[in-house]
Amino acid sequence: MNDHDAIIVGGGQAGLAAAHAARAHGLTPVILEAGAEPVGSWPRYYDSLTLFSPARYSSLPGRPFPGDPEHYPHRDEVVDYLRRYADCLGTEIRAGHRVDTVTRTEGAFTVHAAGEASLTAPMVIAASGGFTRPYRPALPGLDTFTGNVLHSGEYRNPEPFAGQRVIVVGAGNSAVQIAAELAGHAHVTLANRAPVKFAPQRPFGKDVHFWSAAVGFDHLPIGHLLKSPPTTAVNDAGIYRAAVEKGQPDQRRMFTTVDGDTVQWPDGTRERVDTIILATGFRPGLSYLDGLGALASDGRPLQDRGLSTSHPGLGYVGLEWQRSFASATLRGVGRDAHYVMRKLTGNRVSTSKRCCQPAG
Repeated sequence: MNDHDAIIVGGGQAGLAAAHAARAHGLTPVILEAGAEPVGSWPRYYDSLTLFSPARYSSLPGRPFPGDPEHYPHRDEVVDYLRRYADCLGTEIRAGHRVDTVTRTEGAFTVHAAGEASLTAPMVIAASGGFTRPYRPALPGLDTFTGNVLHSGEYRNPEPFAGQRVIVVGAGNSAVQIAAELAGHAHVTLANRAPVKFAPQRPFGKDVHFWSAAVGFDHLPIGHLLKSPPTTAVNDAGIYRAAVEKGQPDQRRMFTTVDGDTVQWPDGTRERVDTIILATGFRPGLSYLDGLGALASDGRPLQDRGLSTSHPGLGYVGLEWQRSFASATLRGVGRDAHYVMRKLTGNRVSTSKRCCQPAG
């Protein structure tokens, strides 16, 4: 006999959305969260992080994001929102449970968390997200750099870098936002393989997410058709493009070599650098599925739109481009979670386990 209907690994936005979907389909899941509380990685992001989507488009199912629907929530607002969402779910959440391995025998999964008794269930949802393992590209000579190297996931604020020569590697939202913030305190270069692409934040007076929702782009289930995620533009209200054009930060093609504390640029010039920040994204943290045989050789899950192609009963929520452009976002994980749960339960829907409904 199984301990639970479903076990959800991860208590961030993906895990909470998965729990909401599980309850809506008549299940009583348990969430195993490695951290101290079910808020995912949000508290560890840099201090100034602000969402590029307004509150109206930054909600999990059943509970609108509080405040002015048109404001852009700060990191700490998201953390508070997730805490409140977890409280209203009515779902058992076990914090401090870091899952080590998952095995499967005779149609049931056994989930092993460090220092805890094993749990069994016919269904496991891997919702530890697509942003838990920092990606560090193999840049030429980077492993020999004698200065400071850190990933954007370790960056908090610009004060420790005052007066330094800093290179930020990347071309996405985080890379540009961090580089622009640092430029007020240090000499900063934004290094990338191709020029940063900017997209207006509010074309024709409406946020870009309004237009994305209006034309149905957020909902297009095309993620499974992509061999690799496309490069997206940096959402900009005019601040970041103007900063780059002023050289604060300046933008250059990727350095060619690193020698000690010195980098060489494509034009042959060399200069000393104090810190290199890798704003190069993340990869799914799914090592607990290694022994199950559910992952490809590069660590990516063997899945189709969130459904395991190797193990019946195993699902995923929160992967980048899992089904759509919005799959790894607050506004998108809910749709994917309900799709996965509907497929795993055979469209069984309950009306007796509603949760996180708006007040009033």
